[in-house]
Amino acid sequence: MAQVGPATTPGVRTDASTGMVEWSAVFAGAVTAAALSFVLLTFGSAIGLSATSPWPGSGMSAKTIASLAIFWAMAQQIGALMVGGYIAGRMRSRWAGASRDDVEFRDGLHGALVWAVGIIIGAALILSAAIGTAKLGADAAGKAASAASSNSDQIAYFADSLLRPAPRANAAPGQGQGATRIEPVPAETRAELARIMSRSLAAGSLSDNDRSSLATIVAQRTGVSQADAEKRVTDVYAETTRVTREAADKARYAAILTGFVTAASLILSLGAAWWAAMRGGHHRDNSIPARFSFAPPRRVS
Repeated sequence: MAQVGPATTPGVRTDASTGMVEWSAVFAGAVTAAALSFVLLTFGSAIGLSATSPWPGSGMSAKTIASLAIFWAMAQQIGALMVGGYIAGRMRSRWAGASRDDVEFRDGLHGALVWAVGIIIGAALILSAAIGTAKLGADAAGKAASAASSNSDQIAYFADSLLRPAPRANAAPGQGQGATRIEPVPAETRAELARIMSRSLAAGSLSDNDRSSLATIVAQRTGVSQADAEKRVTDVYAETTRVTREAADKARYAAILTGFVTAASLILSLGAAWWAAMRGGHHRDNSIPARFSFAPPRRVS
């Protein structure tokens, strides 16, 4: 009579020589988490755009929208990875003979792997999108570089403010303060002023030679006296420095906040994926239906 091997239960592993990690469950959870995160981000972006307005005094304030964006970015990532971790824990085969603590650890580890693979998938998608955007915008950026550098930045604006003509002292009544008729300033002169301002801002100070050169150009092109030209150069340089430093500080604070929010979101989502995978394993072992609600689950006999 042939010997009958030990009975096996579907979904239960008895061969300890096989790998402890079931990558099929991990990838299923990670792909689901990545897709759900994309959907939630798209939904949140649409809601955010609908709450903004280009008109002053309309729509939510910038601080409110930024706070909601930070909250939604963290909430969607944590929620998506919780779902992915639960799927991995629920789909993983149960090991026969393993202790309860060991089973929970292995389930939680599968949730952590879902988190890791999901982060890699998200980073790959972001990188591919950035590369595609860079390739598409390379030509346009190259064509617009000269125009942007001379007309759109703060340096060009303050350089233009140096060349504003002096007001006429004997303006006719009803005409307001007009301007002395001055020949148009060549583009080379404006570019020279912008270069001097940019170099001085990078160096952190305006040298006496540069100050004198700027004042001479301003006096010649605007009709003001040398003393008034030097005062204008000093005032414009101080204002340019203030605006530039404020913009740099805002960019630095935004980068710091983004880093802290990203790190906190990743840590919290790791814990959420680990916990959800353990809950998925618990539901798997006790044949509890998956119900995404706050109602107490019912066991299936």
